[in-house]
Amino acid sequence: MSGAKGFGQRLYRGEVSYDFVGRWRRWYILSAIILIVSIGALGFRGLNLGIEFRGGADFAIPNATCSVVDARAVAEAETGGQTIVTVASSGTMRVQTIPLTSAESIAVADSLGEACGVTGSEITVQVVGPTWGSEISAKALQGLVIFLALVTIFLVVYFEWRMAVGALVALLHDLVITIGIYALVGLEVTPATAIGVLTILAYSLYDTVVVYDKVKENTRGIYGQSVMTYDEAANLAVNQTVVRSINTSFTSLLPVLAIITVGAGLLGAGTLLDLAVALAIGMAVGTYSSLFIATPVLAQLKRRQPETKSLASRVKARRKQALKQAKDSAQAKAGNGGVEQGDDGDSPAEPDPEPVGSASPEQIREYARVQSGDRKQPKRQSRRKRR
Repeated sequence: MSGAKGFGQRLYRGEVSYDFVGRWRRWYILSAIILIVSIGALGFRGLNLGIEFRGGADFAIPNATCSVVDARAVAEAETGGQTIVTVASSGTMRVQTIPLTSAESIAVADSLGEACGVTGSEITVQVVGPTWGSEISAKALQGLVIFLALVTIFLVVYFEWRMAVGALVALLHDLVITIGIYALVGLEVTPATAIGVLTILAYSLYDTVVVYDKVKENTRGIYGQSVMTYDEAANLAVNQTVVRSINTSFTSLLPVLAIITVGAGLLGAGTLLDLAVALAIGMAVGTYSSLFIATPVLAQLKRRQPETKSLASRVKARRKQALKQAKDSAQAKAGNGGVEQGDDGDSPAEPDPEPVGSASPEQIREYARVQSGDRKQPKRQSRRKRR
């Protein structure tokens, strides 16, 4: 445990650093592949909408003695439409049919009870009309739009519009992948799924705001120095929050996995499964997007600003000058008596300064001193001594 804590502290101090921002191409390619698969699954397979969305009748048969094939045959013979039959771990059989009237649902329940060895009164019947399903879909879409609008306003006011764009890109990234996985695997989409999706969007936003808050802290007054670029300061922020993000996600996933295994697996509560699966997928994807998508998108938008370009040029020039001075000092100590000449008589080309995102621990410490205002100014005398 102490080793993990020490590793997190080294990440925070910049002694160990991973180039999240500078390697944005590989993260974008990975996300693009996952997004293409998700969109393809949505286009070709579509979502397995639950009865609450498509409308229909649901028959829950406890302790059914009939097979799935027999129950489907009886229900399709009675309704004349397609029927979906599933069996929960508790032994309850669930039969979903096309929309029925009250009289038709009673007749189907009696037929299923006769075939499955139970009385019709023991079967729980739920009839959902297609109008109610469309209202649920409209409410879910309305909630999503309101959520995104409020998120945008908050991010623009608290941070800036570029951070709002980065956060929204990450949110849409999480939304498409989560829905795409549902389509790919064929999981049923219920109102509990919609609640879970809205919940994981809020979770993803929280994770992104934590990273952005550190980016804001690290880049405060950044254009008044020439030690570190904006990309490097943003990358440092990601490194400083990565351990927190992983720990938060892991501890949040534990109760969700418990819901899946105990609540859905042992107790057979389908609603818990619908909610927990959406939460588990969304938390994993949300943690990834907050680290690998949101901040690189922000950095790319900031690179378009003239002051950011000017800062990068100053940092590169300063590091190039530092490399040249270090080289001249080393040659002087070695007693070479001058600068070695290249084949064309000019000084040999100096190595390029370190690329974006790879600030050394010394540069990070120097930047921290610049941010804190420690410029080694002379101490002011006390008022008594000045008299």
